[in-house]
Amino acid sequence: MKLALIILANCLGWPLIHIAVARWILARPSGRFLEDNWITRERHWERSGAVYRSWFQVHRWKDLLPDGAPWLGGMAKRTLTSTDQAYLATFMAETRRGEIAHWTMLAATPIFYLWNPLWASLVMTSYGVLANLPCILVQRANRTRLFRIVARHKLAK
Repeated sequence: MKLALIILANCLGWPLIHIAVARWILARPSGRFLEDNWITRERHWERSGAVYRSWFQVHRWKDLLPDGAPWLGGMAKRTLTSTDQAYLATFMAETRRGEIAHWTMLAATPIFYLWNPLWASLVMTSYGVLANLPCILVQRANRTRLFRIVARHKLAK
């Protein structure tokens, strides 16, 4: 019986974490995501987003990832539909929201260490990294591209 409960907790754990965190983050006011914070700010090593294209090759695989936000009432971020300044600002805010959501989901990983042996905890950790890190990379890559688009439009005016 105990093994069955552990298996159930492991099978339901990640989906419940993903849904609960996504709903919680989507319920936060959009204004909280208008500016970068210490998590979302661009780092020097990102080289204005070049690292996402050259090293991570995000442009090759990002379309394979699901955009879960629309499933829960959030903004779709699969394609850029306008270059209007207000839309771009909203899009950037939503990339921050998505990145914070995935970091929060990943931060929940230690929960699995409460009931699992070390080997199973490491499996659950691996899943957490594989499920969330690509999404974080895409959000960061998209935001650096958006910064360049906004800068280009400001120069064109």
